[in-house]
Formats: sequence, structure tokens, C-alpha cells
Amino acid sequence: MIGYTMIGTNDLEKSLRFYDPLMAAMDLDQCWRDEQSVSWGKRADEAIPRFFVGYPFDGGAATVGNGSMTAFLFDNTGIVDRLHALAMQNGGSDEGAPGRRPHYGAGFYGAYARDPDGNKLAFVCYNAG
Repeated sequence: MIGYTMIGTNDLEKSLRFYDPLMAAMDLDQCWRDEQSVSWGKRADEAIPRFFVGYPFDGGAATVGNGSMTAFLFDNTGIVDRLHALAMQNGGSDEGAPGRRPHYGAGFYGAYARDPDGNKLAFVCYNAG
């Protein structure tokens, strides 16, 4: 259903330093890059939604949407922990340490971070044992 998600940045090089290690840990390829944007996904599988970071097309400053968040889903908690740590190591800020969140479901395990531009990310596992 989702083809791609795009979030804004005010510094594409800084975003690359933040996102490249995260996307590599998620086993995602860099699929597109020019002077305006970069995307990750699976080059060989266009059915996998792409994640873009780029400068706003209107030339204005990138701003954060209140209540906006992109969540990445995994089948184990170890990768959730690892991605949150990578986000912190690469200039992100903590929005919620890895852990169970039973109010979202019995097996829900998640971690939350913001990228250097303030965009909110979630790393989640729905079936934590």
C-alpha cells in the first residue's frame, strides 16, 4: 500500500551520516541519490517501500510534523535495540528507550528516536517473546 515515505532535512550530508548506518543495519540499499534527496529500500524489489530524505521541494526550511512518525517493523527485539543505539551514536536524540510497551499490545517492543532534523522514528517488534 505504501510506495515511499519522504521526510525533510536541512542538511543532506548530516542526514546521510545519520541514516546510512541505520539503513545498512536494516539491510536496505541506497537506491537513489542526487543533490536534493537520497532513498533506501531494496534495489531488486520495488514492492518494498522506499524511505527518502530530502530538501523540501518548495525551497523552504524542513520542519517536523507534530504527531508524524515513521515506524520500521522487525521480527526480533535485538535489532530494535541495535538501531536505537546506532541512532544515538550518529547524532539522534532519544524519544523512548528500547522496551516493552504492553499498552500497545502484549508483544509490542519498541524504541523511539529523532534524527538530527527532529523527525521522529520508531523501531518496533510486534511479537516480542
